[in-house]
Amino acid sequence: MSIASEAQFDQARVAERMRDIREATRVVSEGFSREYMRECIDNHRFPQEAWEALGEYGLLGITIPEDLGGSGGGQVELVALMETLAEAGLVLPMLLLTGFARVPIIRNGTPGQIERFVKPTISGAEKLCFAITEPDAGTNSFAMSTLATPDGDGYRLTGRKVFISGAADADRMLVVARTQKAGEVKRRTEGMSLFVVDTDAPGVELQPLNIDVGWPERQYLVFFDDVKLDAGRLIGNPGQGLAGMFEALNSERLLVTAMSVGLGNYALKKAVAYANERKPFGTPIGGYQAIQHRLAEAKAELEAARLMMIHAAATFDAGGDAGSHANMAKLLGSRAAVKAVEAALQTHGGYGFDRDYDIITLWPSARLMEVAPINNEMLLNYIGEHVLGLPKSY
Repeated sequence: MSIASEAQFDQARVAERMRDIREATRVVSEGFSREYMRECIDNHRFPQEAWEALGEYGLLGITIPEDLGGSGGGQVELVALMETLAEAGLVLPMLLLTGFARVPIIRNGTPGQIERFVKPTISGAEKLCFAITEPDAGTNSFAMSTLATPDGDGYRLTGRKVFISGAADADRMLVVARTQKAGEVKRRTEGMSLFVVDTDAPGVELQPLNIDVGWPERQYLVFFDDVKLDAGRLIGNPGQGLAGMFEALNSERLLVTAMSVGLGNYALKKAVAYANERKPFGTPIGGYQAIQHRLAEAKAELEAARLMMIHAAATFDAGGDAGSHANMAKLLGSRAAVKAVEAALQTHGGYGFDRDYDIITLWPSARLMEVAPINNEMLLNYIGEHVLGLPKSY
């Protein structure tokens, strides 16, 4: 059974594109230590210095066409950037958030909207986050109740979103809302729209959640209380935002995979170094198969996830349907990252739980990726139904 996309791409060229970005990214990452990142994480302080450096080197302009002032490239370059930062221990979810939130605006927005909402993100002057999940609907986004109702030549937005990462650090958020209530449409996929909302707009309230996932950014419950939106904040046509939503979500899954693979390799690098130095019985514990095989399995799974990610990213850039491979990449990447961190913990023994060794500190972020932005059970449901052709299981 094949799920190969009809989109064609040059594998050698894809590898070259990734290599170029990885080299450029290392120039930036070498200027920021893991200790710097830990300080930002521990204090929930946005890593503004690293963000500005990425902007200065043009890396925040990746996926933005050069004729719009960006650096060009696509998802291939963006996942290479995310992976390279993560494998240096630099966790920058805002890069992920801004990166995928821009996708539907670039693909579906007007020139004026791109000028207004996308161009300021190229230098890092402005940041974007994404708001889709709701307290009651959860994973069933089609059941969302956040509603944008026509008001003169614009809209009024009312509702709630939850688990919105980086909302207080972002300048704007891309909000998925209904312009028709779920009960008013023939198909649940109808009536969904995309809006760009300023995080400091009147009627927007951000309530921090008591969640710690090992990121600098916090997560928020966001309230929209009759927020006035001008017509220019609607991306695409009203009620037809589903395609744009999935464009963003496919990009998100690829970037989550990149961060997972990068963090997994960071954990393995530390584990290998420790296994080569630790000699409680006179020889390095890395020579024991019980240790070595666990690390080797994690590495193999990380590489498998990486290959799936690259294939999906290249398919996305070539205009193909990357949905199945993006879902598989996220599934494999999140599992591999957890396996890598677990292997590193086991290798370090009791020291693995000492925060100064910087292993247990990786666990929340790695484990989160099996739950968010979509849980792995739903990915398996998708693969079972849409790839294998099995009956819907939920």
